[in-house]
Amino acid sequence: MFSHDERPYDWVGAWSQKRARLSPDSVGLVDATTGERFTYAELDRRANRTARLLREFGVEQRAQGEDGERVAVLSRNRPELVDLFFATAKTGGILAPLSHRLAAGELVEMLDDVDPALLVVEEPFADLAEDVLNHERRNFDCSVLSLSTQDGADSSDWETWASALPDDDSPVETAEISMDDPHVFLHTGGSTGIPKETVLTHGSLLWNSFNTITAWGLRPEDVTPMVFPMFHTGGWNVLSVPLFHLGATVVIAREFDPSEVLRLVESEGATVLVAVPAVLRMMANHDDWADTDLSTLRFAKSGGGPCRESVMEAWWDRGVDLSQGYGLTECGPNNFTMPEGWPREKADSVGVPVMHADARVVDDDGTELPPDEIGELELASPHAADRYWRNDEETEETFGGGWVSTGDLARKDEEGYVYIEGRKKNMYVSGGENVYPAAVEDRIADHPKVEEVVVVPVPDDQWGQVGKAVVQGDESLTLEELTEFLDGKLARFKRPRHLDFVAEMPMSGPSKIDRQAVKSEFGEK
Repeated sequence: MFSHDERPYDWVGAWSQKRARLSPDSVGLVDATTGERFTYAELDRRANRTARLLREFGVEQRAQGEDGERVAVLSRNRPELVDLFFATAKTGGILAPLSHRLAAGELVEMLDDVDPALLVVEEPFADLAEDVLNHERRNFDCSVLSLSTQDGADSSDWETWASALPDDDSPVETAEISMDDPHVFLHTGGSTGIPKETVLTHGSLLWNSFNTITAWGLRPEDVTPMVFPMFHTGGWNVLSVPLFHLGATVVIAREFDPSEVLRLVESEGATVLVAVPAVLRMMANHDDWADTDLSTLRFAKSGGGPCRESVMEAWWDRGVDLSQGYGLTECGPNNFTMPEGWPREKADSVGVPVMHADARVVDDDGTELPPDEIGELELASPHAADRYWRNDEETEETFGGGWVSTGDLARKDEEGYVYIEGRKKNMYVSGGENVYPAAVEDRIADHPKVEEVVVVPVPDDQWGQVGKAVVQGDESLTLEELTEFLDGKLARFKRPRHLDFVAEMPMSGPSKIDRQAVKSEFGEK
């Protein structure tokens, strides 16, 4: 784990007040759902009101050097989440946004772990929250506030956010916090299936922001539609916090669909866009694609999984510099960048490490491998998370060696470009040969009848394991047709021996395929 400076300074956590002083009239946040626009001066005043509210509910640092109390949130992207980010920075509290896509039983376990002093629930998720609060396994105890929807509807019996929010928006006394103090909890998957809370300190948030600005060339005049949910690292660390750092503009909405993102790119003059491959594909396939003005976009990035070559070419054909990124909640997530003038033949890579990050590829013994050999990717940077909350065993496994163990397989070429080969746990052995599903899926996805594909291993009497391609797309595709298509593109042992179809891939996150669900359903012949 990287050690930051433990001394408290007034500037630590002073995101909104510092930005408001430097660029008070610049628009920092646009709510596309309501049409509201907030300057940095307004955001700081909102943060002051929210900080006073948090202190009424005890969401603050109790003593210098101690972890602050937590506020958990069950909500879609709203200005109040940004208010809570800036306000917890002022009070020394910790913001813990939760996925509203989880089941009540999962949320109970997570909230027992987080143990919040306050739970904020957007009205559409009131029934889910009631199920959590009435759950037989619930151990946590906290106050609850309800966030009304745009039309003011609120059917819950809880006190509302609007009625509890103080009117006083004058500057508040800020906590004495250091770079090592926690600021945000973001949950990520665990080996037992139960999400873990990753502890992001003020220092790790700042360093990821700094790395992103310097490596990606972000500017104060930049504008982005934020298509990631704010319970996800993408909602905060990919672009929101770096752009807040600069005094730029973030556009949010309760729901995003491809046509809405295209509309906002044009109407807001978006200059940067980061999205998962599925969103980028849906935008490129949308009826409005050809007529949308994309000329303001300096670059776009894909993250959260491999981006198919056909998708990248669709964006390149429109003059947009699209490249792939890579990150994880535990580190960054902005760890790589493409150098200026990068060659298109490197498009399958995620680039080279950003300014203040190192990457290496190691074998099972932790020995660094030579170029083009596949092993586990490890990262080191001051933007790495601090630990998993109340989980010493998994903290030691991921953060214990001075490098962050990603669990992802990768290789590094002679020029230092890194290529992600898939999850370590997804690799399988067929006839003594290692097969990395991501590489197989990339080739299958080039077939015109394939929209999306996941390759899972199935038992085989001769080879031990072989691949099964689970395809979302045209079900007239046959295994013989696919095998012929892959001839010359993949070694014989890598080609799938079975083929199956799904109407729609199961998702585990923001347009992220749930590979485990696919494997559970199709991992037998």
